[in-house]
Order: sequence, then C-alpha cells, then structure tokens
Amino acid sequence: MKGCNVASAPQQFDVVIIGGGPGGYAAALYGAAAGLSIAIVERDKVGGTCLHRGCIPAKEFLETAHVRRTFEHAAQFGISAGTPTVDFSVSQSRKNDVVDTLHKGLTGLLKGRKIEVFDGTGQLGADNTVTISDGDNHGTTLVGRSVILASGSVPRTLPGFDVDGSLVLTSDEFLSLTSLPERAVVIGGGAIGCEFASMLADMGSQVTIVEGLPSILTGCDSEVASVVQRAFKKRGINIVTSAVVTGHTPKKKRTTLHLDGADDIETDMIVVSVGRRPRTEGLVADGVNVTLDERGFIVADEFMRTSAENVYAVGDVVAGTPQLAHVGFAEAVVAIKTILGEEVTPVNYDRVPWAIYSNPEVAFCGLTEAAAKERGYDVVVKKDPFAGNGRARIIGDTDGVVKIIAERRPDGSAGQLLGVHMAGPWVTEQLGAGYFAVNWEATASEAAQLIQPHPSLSETFGETLLALAGRGIHVG
Repeated sequence: MKGCNVASAPQQFDVVIIGGGPGGYAAALYGAAAGLSIAIVERDKVGGTCLHRGCIPAKEFLETAHVRRTFEHAAQFGISAGTPTVDFSVSQSRKNDVVDTLHKGLTGLLKGRKIEVFDGTGQLGADNTVTISDGDNHGTTLVGRSVILASGSVPRTLPGFDVDGSLVLTSDEFLSLTSLPERAVVIGGGAIGCEFASMLADMGSQVTIVEGLPSILTGCDSEVASVVQRAFKKRGINIVTSAVVTGHTPKKKRTTLHLDGADDIETDMIVVSVGRRPRTEGLVADGVNVTLDERGFIVADEFMRTSAENVYAVGDVVAGTPQLAHVGFAEAVVAIKTILGEEVTPVNYDRVPWAIYSNPEVAFCGLTEAAAKERGYDVVVKKDPFAGNGRARIIGDTDGVVKIIAERRPDGSAGQLLGVHMAGPWVTEQLGAGYFAVNWEATASEAAQLIQPHPSLSETFGETLLALAGRGIHVG
C-alpha cells in the first residue's frame, strides 16, 4: 500500500491528507466512497494514536482490569475462583493482537477503496503541494485539489519530568508496559488520568492521583465527578487535589514526587497525564497561509476550512475542539461534504458524546447543570441512582447516577433536554438514547415515551425521564 518512491513529477489527487489517524482515514474512506481520488501521507501506521497508542490499547487493558475485578468478587455469586493473579505480559500480547487485527482490517479497507498510502512525514507547501521528507517515500511530491491536515497530537510533558519509560511515563510508554508497578502516581485527574488510575487500582497497584484543580474530572457535571471520586476513594485510590507538582527525586527503581500544597509521595512510577499538544511542528511550510493559535493548534471554521484556500483541518490539530476520535470522524465527514459542495451540518461541539472508561464509567452529552445556568437557562434537573436498578443489583455494580438537565418552561415543567450525564456500570454503552434526545432537541415528555427493556441498566435513564416529565414511577 505504499506509493512509488519517485522524486519526479508531482502526483495529482482530488484530496491529499496528511495524517492517517481517525480524522485522516475517515476522510479518506468517506471521500473515496464518493468517487474522489485520495492519498494519505502517514509517518507511522494508519490508525494513528487512537488505534496504536490510545483508545484501543487503553480499553483493552481496562477490560483486563474488569476481568480481574470479576474474579475478585466471584465469591459473592457462589463461585470459588481463588485469588486472581495477573501476567500483564499476556494482556500486552492480547492487546497487540487486537491492535494488529484492527490495523489489518483498516489497511484492507483503504486498499479496497483504492486509497494510496505514502510512508513519511508530509509538509504542506504552496499551491496545495505536499512534500514527503522521510520514510519510504522520501522526496515524493503530491498535489491535491484539496488538502486535509490531520496530523494528530502527542502527550504533553512537564518540565523536570524527563520521560524514560521506567520511572516517568506518558500514555505512549504506559501502554507498552509488560509489568505493573506496586505503587504509581498519576499526574492529572482528567479522563485519561482517571482511566489509568482506575485500571492500575483494579490490577492491584497502590495509586495516587495528583490534580492541580480542586476536583478530578472538572469537565464533567460536578455530581457525576463526585460519584467517581467517592468510588475511587472507596477502592483505595488516594486523590490529592489543589496541589502543584514541583519536581521529583529519582532513586534507583523508585522516585519521590515533590508537591507544593501536599506532602511528598514515594512511588515506583509516575504517569504524566496532563493533556495533549497538536503535532504541527513543520507541518506547514513558511509562507503558507494556515493560521495557528498561540498553543499551536490550527484555526478552522465550522466547515473545517483553514485560512488557506482549499486546505482543511480535522481531528486533534483543530483549535477549540474536543480531542476525541469520534469528533475527528464527524469533522472528516464535514470536510469531505464541503469539498464536494454538498449540504453540510457542522459539528455541534456542545452536544458530542463523551465516554470515560474508568470504574465507574462516565458518559455524557450536552450541557452540565452549571454550564446551562451560566448560559442563562432556567433549568429543571432530575437524577436517579443505580442503587435502585434491578440489573445493577443483579450484576453487583450499583455505584452511579443518571442526571438529566432540561430547560424550565414558564409553567415550571421540563421542556427541551439540555444535557444527559451518567456515571455507573456500562454507561458508555447506554448514552445513545440520551445523545439522540439531546441532539434532536426532544422535550422531557417526548423522550419519556420511549420504552426501556426490563430488567436493564438503561431503565434508570427511562425512569429519570419519566420523573423529569412530571410523573415518575420509581423516582420522585
């Protein structure tokens, strides 16, 4: 699937895409389905961070943790399984098999749609030329009627924390581990940090989360974040908030983390999870009119158009958008439709689905209660804990809540749904109905007419809707 390594006449395509991650390959597949000739320039492997060093590997390890947790509590179901032990190298091998299988499937899809994949680092030059500076196709020049920039992101690091893959790791190195530490500190209490902390704790490590803000999961609704924080503390995860990391002192196979606002912490491993930065260094040649913001992200409009004519940007490189793979997918569709001149519905970033795969899981879309009030909405709120859900009782997993926010009508009743927020068992698989309701601007009474199966975890969402509409069955 490599293009020809020839530094001669430029090769012409309808669309040239720099980056083969979720945004890039989605744009390629969607555009090829419309009959466009497509080229992808990828410096590593198609699939990007999400497939090889992010979403897929992380969730495989979280599933390993789930299996161990199931064995640990098997006695509650009358099953004697003994004390579970973990050979993490086996989980690492299984993760690699999952990733390799998905990678082969993706490369097959690209080949089947006659998308040419060029190996190397691409740079956008004048007149929509893309020059490949290294790799198997070093020296090749491509020209696109349109160009899509989808070069992705890399983990941010902290001054004084040199990543060595042993004592100090980012998500990249963490997902290549073959053994787990006895003690670990996760710097950063966002979605990725909480997933790592949850997985490590479920696998038997002693875990501390260090967060500079007053709470973990600050982008979530505060009540949902509180559910996760209580569950973490119950499982022995230490959470240190409002603390500033100042450095660390390594000693052979351990290190001591220094904090301003809290005591030092001795640990075997530090996982730095403080966000991601765009991979835009060298992406655009001097003199090309693509605007970057002060943090290095590409500025694009609602149709994913940059300030350069016929140049688009999608995925993690775009300024002011969530760094989520499925957002990259959606932006790819917007970009291709714009290129084709078709009718386009831009991404509404307020209403995209979010999923955090910690234990308990978190899923939400739409406005939080605080954000809705900040925007001037008078709101009606209903919530229902999973403790009263029959299926949650059956599976023995009752930590969690469903919270729904709606606009208050003049008569005091609940009108249009503004946000659906969940924490609890398998909520990442339950958000679909709430996502549709919020995005289709359904009212509480309209959405409450939908029937949920019994017994199911999704009943809690249905019960909360009924109560929000004014007449709950099990919820007041």
